[in-house]
Amino acid sequence: MLKPNYLIIAIAVLAAGCAFAEPASLGTRVSDGAGKTDIASTAVSRVTVSKNPVTGMEFVFVPGGCFRMGSDNGNNDEKPVHEVCLSDFFIGKYEVTQGQWRMVMGDNPSRFSSCGDDCPVEQVGWNDAQEFISALNSMTGKKYYLPTEAEWEFACRSGGRDEIYCGGNDVASLAWYDKNVALRTHPVGQKQPNGLGIHDMSGNVWEWVQDWSGDYSEKRQQDPSGPVSSSTRVRRGGSWHYGAKQSRSTWRSSGYPDDRALDIGFRIMYPGP
Repeated sequence: MLKPNYLIIAIAVLAAGCAFAEPASLGTRVSDGAGKTDIASTAVSRVTVSKNPVTGMEFVFVPGGCFRMGSDNGNNDEKPVHEVCLSDFFIGKYEVTQGQWRMVMGDNPSRFSSCGDDCPVEQVGWNDAQEFISALNSMTGKKYYLPTEAEWEFACRSGGRDEIYCGGNDVASLAWYDKNVALRTHPVGQKQPNGLGIHDMSGNVWEWVQDWSGDYSEKRQQDPSGPVSSSTRVRRGGSWHYGAKQSRSTWRSSGYPDDRALDIGFRIMYPGP
């Protein structure tokens, strides 16, 4: 039998071991974007975030899964509803900001430059977004990229939930759109996040995705990348310039790769540590 003082020590060691064994899902897993990860335990936050120390960009981990993409109640191009299964990925917690664009590209194309560094960059085409990503990859040694349309909708809908907007059914709490803005963009992160902790996927600025535009297929798909070619690229999420219906989670829009407007921006994907 252990002596009393040894028994106390044994209990203390066991308690410490249990504390260190707390699942990472009970905390916020923070990565610096270069392979180093810290675990910050909290009973409240369950979001997994990767942060790049060079740009300050934050990326939310999205566990893979299957969902029914599209809507039977939407426009014709939102049909047919079809099953899509996706692998795990990291997506930007916020839209790419003016400050981040300037840090990587050395300029700021935004019409609303007076809005500040925390406002989304706009006046950027799909090709411009690709140039930013290429420069960022050279700067960091990583392989950032635009989300596919399927990844974007899955993340928008908090992991494939049945949500009208990106995070729920109350557009005013989730999005900057034409009824609640002063005809301009707003700093990212001011509206409520969706169920994964991602902000502004509805409203603020349209977001380019990787895919060429085209019709949906009825077939079940695994990690789809869209049509092989087309004349236009997809953008999603609506903007401050459009109504609530364009901010719906399944609404689809498209434009030529060189199209630029004061309500078009993007967010990017992180390849993981």
